[in-house]
Amino acid sequence: MSTPEKHRAGIKQHYKCAVLTISTSKYRDKGEDVSGSIAKSLLMQRGHEVVYYDVIPDVGERIRRSIEEALGSDADFIITSGGTGLTRNDITIETVSGLIEKDLPGFGELFRLKSYEQVGTAAILSRAIAGVIAGKLVFCLPGSPDAVKLALEEIILPEIPHMMRHVRE
Repeated sequence: MSTPEKHRAGIKQHYKCAVLTISTSKYRDKGEDVSGSIAKSLLMQRGHEVVYYDVIPDVGERIRRSIEEALGSDADFIITSGGTGLTRNDITIETVSGLIEKDLPGFGELFRLKSYEQVGTAAILSRAIAGVIAGKLVFCLPGSPDAVKLALEEIILPEIPHMMRHVRE
């Protein structure tokens, strides 16, 4: 049995989750939320249940309130997409970091490594983070559909049972 299989053996595999898209343009224009749709689809394909979903603007108080609502739902973990770049409006990281009780720096490091393999040095623009807030895992992903797919397929979904076991210990 490989190490990853050992880590997942005998533990719950499916969880409830929240998906938040942080994008003023999608919020204002009610445009198609491709990244949110990809996240929800990938999560449900793996047997997870999306119990909370929202599209919100890049406004600190609104981001904070939506995170708090997701934490108050019965979601076990939260995926956000958007607001992680370098523009003046990209404030997801600043807003969510202040709420994180336990940081998971390896997530951002691994995400940037895997991004580098796909997009080269442009990966340095990503400020993706993850951590624990009120006993729940929170992952802040870039808003690009490819970034959401990469993070979920190659990092989050394979490890969520293992991570959830430790968060609940």
